[in-house]
Amino acid sequence: MAPLLVGLTVVSGLVDAFSYLELGHVFVANMTGNVVVLAFALAGAKGFSIGASLSALAAFWVGAFLGGRLGERFGSHRGELLSVAVFVQSACFLAAVIVNLVSHHPLPASGRYPLVAVLAVAMGIQNATVRRLAVPGLTTTVLTLTITGAAVDTASMADEKPSPVRSYISVLALFLGALAGALLELRVNTSIPLIAALAVAIAVVVAARRASKPDSPWRTV
Repeated sequence: MAPLLVGLTVVSGLVDAFSYLELGHVFVANMTGNVVVLAFALAGAKGFSIGASLSALAAFWVGAFLGGRLGERFGSHRGELLSVAVFVQSACFLAAVIVNLVSHHPLPASGRYPLVAVLAVAMGIQNATVRRLAVPGLTTTVLTLTITGAAVDTASMADEKPSPVRSYISVLALFLGALAGALLELRVNTSIPLIAALAVAIAVVVAARRASKPDSPWRTV
């Protein structure tokens, strides 16, 4: 399961690069950053939107709620939960790609809200699902505790201690996803980061379905 969650970490970087650079300095995956951005907007800092930040937070909550319901329905089978949740997430990404392709660019302020909403819902679903799966060191979005845990594990003098490698891979995956998203956004086409996120998500769905055999060790949460 860990490689699939690393893939979803890359997805987080891709969509946040798109949202921050294209939708007016708003995050759709990193809600910690969004709360800080909202504070900047309320303080009157230029380039930040109160409406966009609130929309992202509200839509993310809706997505997390839906992800929680999926967890209740499919939580007894880890592979099925992951594949179903990411399938729904992929549908949101597809909708975002279509909206972005048919929209005029640069996007007007009113045209950004549908994209903020659908992407934040998608990332809320992802975060709720990953929380349910509870794989150590792989939150796919929030890395503050991941980095802290990696540092603590590295410093530990215990004979048997958790390996911090997975945590460092998670940090690298988010960085590379954001870097790729920014390069694609700025130098190729604004829709390409979303298409890349959709492609990775579909690959995760396919891999999760194939790995979800009755005797799979990850079957039960």
